[in-house]
Amino acid sequence: MTTEPFGTRLAAAMAHYGQLCVGIDPHAGLLAHWGLADDAGGLRTFALRVIEALAGQVAAVKPQAAFFERHGSAGIVVLEEVIAAARAAGLLCILDAKRGDIGTTMDGYAQAYLSDRSPLAPDALTLSPYLGFGALQPALRTAADNDRGVFVLALTSNPDGRGIQHARDANGVAVAATVAQAAARHNAAELADGAPMGSVGLVVGATVGDAPSQLGLDLPALGGPILAPGIGAQGAGGADLVRTFGAGLPAVLATSSRAVLQAGPRAGDLVRAAGALTAELRAITA
Repeated sequence: MTTEPFGTRLAAAMAHYGQLCVGIDPHAGLLAHWGLADDAGGLRTFALRVIEALAGQVAAVKPQAAFFERHGSAGIVVLEEVIAAARAAGLLCILDAKRGDIGTTMDGYAQAYLSDRSPLAPDALTLSPYLGFGALQPALRTAADNDRGVFVLALTSNPDGRGIQHARDANGVAVAATVAQAAARHNAAELADGAPMGSVGLVVGATVGDAPSQLGLDLPALGGPILAPGIGAQGAGGADLVRTFGAGLPAVLATSSRAVLQAGPRAGDLVRAAGALTAELRAITA
C-alpha cells in the first residue's frame, strides 16, 4: 500500500531523478532487436530488464498495456509482475491503458487498475475523458482513496484527435481546455492541504506545438503533472518542450520509449540513453 498521494511521490521523484519517464513498449520489432522471442517469456525478460536497469535512474516507467494484452492471459500475468517489480524497486509505474467508460463499467476499470486490492494497480493510470469528464468520477474517487494518480488525455499528437480536442463549445471554450479546467479543480483540495503537486495530471503531446496556448489551456494552473510523450524518436526536443509548455514546464514528465529502448539490451546502454535525455531535460529547466 502507498502512504502518500501520488502527486507528492511524483514531485519527489522528479526533483531527485529528473523529468524523464521511460516507456516500456515491447512490440514485436523491439523484442527481435533485443534477440528475444515474441512470446510471454520474451516479454517478461524485456520488461524486467528495463526495470532492473533504470531503477534509481529515472523518475518513472510507463508500460503500454496493449503490448502485454496482445499476448492474452500470459501477457497480463507478465504485466502484474512488471508492476510488482517496479514497486519493489522503488520506481513509480504509470500504466498507459487509456481507460474510459461510464457507470459500473468505469467503476470496474477503477477497481482493476486503481485499487490496492488489485495486482494490476500501478501508481497511476492514463484515462480518456471523451465520454465526458464526469464519467471518470469512479476512477478519480478510487485513485484518491488509494493514493494513486491519473493522467487524463487532453491534447494528443495524432491528427485525428484535433477534431474533438480542438473543438469549441457554445462559449468558445476548447474541449481540451475544459478537460484541463476540470483536472485543476480536482487538484485544488490536495494543493490546499499543502501537497507540492496534485495527483490528477494531463496528457499533452510534446509535439503539439503551441496548441495549448492557442486553445486556452492554463497549464501552470493545473497544479498537477503533465505527461508529455514525444521526446526522442518522435522528434520533440528541448525547444519544442519550451514552446509547448512554457511556464508549465516544471510539471512536465517527458516520456520516451524508442530512444531509450533501442539502446538495449545491455543495461549500461539503457542507462546511458536515459541519462542523455535526463541531462537534456535538466538543461532546459535549469
